[in-house]
Amino acid sequence: MLLSEDDRRLLRILSEDTRITPEELSLQTNLSVDYITKKIKQWEKEKIIAKYSLLINWEQLDTDRVTALIDVKINPQRGHGYDKIAKRFQRFPEIQSVFLLSGNSDLCLVIEGRNMHEVAQFVSDKLSPLELVESTSTRFILRRYKEDGVEFFGEEKGPERLMFTP
Repeated sequence: MLLSEDDRRLLRILSEDTRITPEELSLQTNLSVDYITKKIKQWEKEKIIAKYSLLINWEQLDTDRVTALIDVKINPQRGHGYDKIAKRFQRFPEIQSVFLLSGNSDLCLVIEGRNMHEVAQFVSDKLSPLELVESTSTRFILRRYKEDGVEFFGEEKGPERLMFTP
């Protein structure tokens, strides 16, 4: 789909603040509220706007939550490539995102769990036994500094590290 400059601008503004109203968008873009409302409904229907979401800095809250990036090497099926196994992965509620990669791994899965053990259990019980999965490599996100363009840590001082000397 080819987008006009106005449509690109609308989508960019919406992606930065999903709470913005059509009236506010109209003021910023000089487009009519009616045009904006129709475009948004069209984009939602066509899944160009796939979801409105909220970005939470979970480290500020007292919650048990870990995120893992799992690189998966796949033995693709003839005639289906990676699409069939990716669609299968999409059905697991633990998997938040599935990406096709270039490089050493074929797919990257983003998984969230209450703790590292829960994620490891998912990998060993549900992911690794799948016949098309050749290997997995799990990496845990230890701290988020920036996500979706939002910086979580600015100039404020963090905990001081103690110097270790032998």
